[in-house]
Amino acid sequence: MKKVIMVKKRLANGEPCKKCGQVEEMLKRRGLWDQIDEVLWADETDPESPGMLLAKKHDVELAPFFLVEEGGETTVVTQAVVLAKKHLAAPQDRSRATRPAKATQPEAPKEPVAGPIGQDSIEAGAIELAGAGPLTIMTWMLERFGARCAIAFSGAEDVALIELAAQTGKQFSVFCLDTGRLHPQTYRFIEKVRQHYGVTVQMMFPQAPAVEDLVRRKGLMSFYDDGHQECCGVRKVEPLRRALNSFDAWITGQRRDQSPTRADVPELVWDTSHRAEGMAKANPLAGWSQQKVWGFIRNNDIPYNELHDQGFISIGCEPCTRAVRPGEHERAGRWWWEEATQRECGLHKG
Repeated sequence: MKKVIMVKKRLANGEPCKKCGQVEEMLKRRGLWDQIDEVLWADETDPESPGMLLAKKHDVELAPFFLVEEGGETTVVTQAVVLAKKHLAAPQDRSRATRPAKATQPEAPKEPVAGPIGQDSIEAGAIELAGAGPLTIMTWMLERFGARCAIAFSGAEDVALIELAAQTGKQFSVFCLDTGRLHPQTYRFIEKVRQHYGVTVQMMFPQAPAVEDLVRRKGLMSFYDDGHQECCGVRKVEPLRRALNSFDAWITGQRRDQSPTRADVPELVWDTSHRAEGMAKANPLAGWSQQKVWGFIRNNDIPYNELHDQGFISIGCEPCTRAVRPGEHERAGRWWWEEATQRECGLHKG
């Protein structure tokens, strides 16, 4: 008989941690909450509280976390989306009285494949994965890097990647570049995704002195006169480099049909754009079309930015993004005052 224990954190001020409440709400929305058999508290002020003792025993520093007990074995799960995909039965597959037996496939290792993964391995993998489907590519990456692999999240393709990562049941990380100039709808979208999947989205912000210097010298809208590269360098490229310093691999939602600058995007590449020593970079959706992305989003009931319902397709900063007119290419609304082959912010050059 399976038993699932949720360990929630109580802060020193007596309040439950915000993320614990959000994860609980996510499980309730998905009809999975009744499969949590017991809730224990890790009290910040009491190292002997049941949850704190379990956290120490299993060497866990994140909250909430889950213990899945079955067949005399205990599995520690630190991501709610992994719990939902691997250890809880979907509502349509169960009754409240009877749970199906756990699948017989072996538990995925909590750590990625041992040993260094360098340029030779990635180049060999690129040959192996050429033309492979997105789920195959995602699984290949997460089997090797786990939480040391981060999904760069901002738009529709990227939330499709989060769904694919969740389907693998393996550990992964997510970060988002907050330039300080995003649409209000985009901030609501980020929060919706965070709650829907129960994942931590690491927000990366530009360095305040660099932004202040740029605005002091050139004002708030200089990109309309001399191009967007300098502003994007301060607000996007530098924060990206800081974000990637925490990981060994990253995954993006680039597609070959998005623009002339992306026509040759590979499924897997050794990327030296932002780190001299290089790192693995995967583009699982490289071969997909816009229509296929949106079919996947609708079929899996994936959250999306409400701006898409207002004619926006590719969405960036508010001053640099407009809705796309009938017959225009999907990225025509990005930096529309510039020549089409220059419409990259610097995140994917190299």
